[in-house]
Amino acid sequence: MLIAIIVGCEIGFWVVLGAGLLARYPLRLRRTGAALLLCVPLIDLVLLAATAIDLRGGATAGTGHGLAAAYLGYSVAFGHSIVRWADERFAHRFAGGPPPRGKPKYGRARTRYEWREFGKAALATAIACGLLLVMIALVDDPDRTAALSAWLGRLGMVLAIWSIWPVSHTLWPAKPKKTDASRPPAEHTVPK
Repeated sequence: MLIAIIVGCEIGFWVVLGAGLLARYPLRLRRTGAALLLCVPLIDLVLLAATAIDLRGGATAGTGHGLAAAYLGYSVAFGHSIVRWADERFAHRFAGGPPPRGKPKYGRARTRYEWREFGKAALATAIACGLLLVMIALVDDPDRTAALSAWLGRLGMVLAIWSIWPVSHTLWPAKPKKTDASRPPAEHTVPK
């Protein structure tokens, strides 16, 4: 049941986000759009409440409870940047805004970007692990919370794997591809 709620919350996130951006740009209802965008975090509260109610009702913690904590952590840490990403694209498409910014491709800017994303992942992991520890403490029954303890290791592994990108960009920063300067540019020929 909890996994269905997680799926529903994910769908709800995108539906509310899309409705907020649709109201804001194509329909030009700025206040309605802003109100809908402010409702996006409420979806996380629904999931948090469902998880707490399920555990307090005597359920044995399972995959769904650990996944709910992970979802909430990543949603809180990355939610704002996802909303900003979507907002830039809607503004460009429907309101004549500037083209969306892509992630930097080279050098220090790319390295900073990778470390910033890793920082968000570390925050997400901290939030998720904090929620898991709170759930373990609230239930106070190791037999019912063994699955939650396993999630602590999984989240740590995800963060360790994520660290490969910023570390590799720090040690070996991406560089633009060099063009062959010794070769003259191709001449355009006009058919006779």
